[in-house]
Amino acid sequence: MTDDAPLRLGFLMFPGFPMACLTSAIEPLRAANEITGRRAFAWCLVAESPAPVRSSAEVRFEPDVMLADCGDLDHLYLLSPPTGQFADARSGSARLRRLDRTGVVLGAFSGGIFPLARAGLMEGRHCSVHWCYEAAFKAEFPRVEASEAVILREKRRITASGAGAVFDLMLRLIEERLGRHCMTEVACWFQHPFVRDEDARQKVPVARTATTADRLPTVIRDAIRLFESHIEDPLRIPDVAAAVDMSGRHFERLFKRETGQSPLRYYRHLRLSKARQRVLYSNDPLREIAASVGYLTQAPMARQYTELFGVSPKHERRLLSGLPDAAALKTPAAE
Repeated sequence: MTDDAPLRLGFLMFPGFPMACLTSAIEPLRAANEITGRRAFAWCLVAESPAPVRSSAEVRFEPDVMLADCGDLDHLYLLSPPTGQFADARSGSARLRRLDRTGVVLGAFSGGIFPLARAGLMEGRHCSVHWCYEAAFKAEFPRVEASEAVILREKRRITASGAGAVFDLMLRLIEERLGRHCMTEVACWFQHPFVRDEDARQKVPVARTATTADRLPTVIRDAIRLFESHIEDPLRIPDVAAAVDMSGRHFERLFKRETGQSPLRYYRHLRLSKARQRVLYSNDPLREIAASVGYLTQAPMARQYTELFGVSPKHERRLLSGLPDAAALKTPAAE
């Protein structure tokens, strides 16, 4: 690519892909071209077959080019739900590997990291994984380092956790190609309030509250980190209180004041939420999922899961498998 040639980006769409990620990628690039009066960026929609691809919002997009014919790209980004698969897994994965060998930068937005990792192209690497998908991703790809960073760029791999992160990534590409003044003007066009650093961590909601984890007092954040690092082998609440240098009673009061729930209830919700990720986004046996979140048997997990989410894990899986593309339509969307 010469300095005058546009940066050529392809967006590989899988059924149920997050539409917000696609628009968050294309719109800032379009604005940069308009502001500068030149075609600094070019893009195309890519698919495995010529049929229109339905997004998470049930809007269909016609591909411009087939995956087998898109060898003239500089970057290719996968957009997919976590359940996304190639119709022909062998051919699709082989095509991605060929593009990698020719020097194409490969990346993924939101759930697109799953098919990219399934193609064997993330082994031994780091990647940004949306917090909604973290447990399912780590279970399926233990040799890939999942990061809480909103954007991660490493050795011709670029991953972004969601639509807001994709917009930030495009602003970075605009800054690198056209300068900071152009990037700032693009951000102002869309009233994008600020551009996050690439090492910024994802915002994660505190269960059943109106706040995010980064806004909690340090001692509560430390306790939650302990909870998160002991999902399979749950800690006793008094031991967590001692670890953050607080009496059990004081810890209970402070935790409930800041989160609206007791430490035990929060911890149980956290473990069951991790279980739900694997129920929704994997085919792992329920007994294995129960063990992975600290239950000795499946029955108590299923009972508490039903109490919390209003549906049993077994029934939730039946709902997902009952319709074509049901996983893309019914699972919580991480845009």
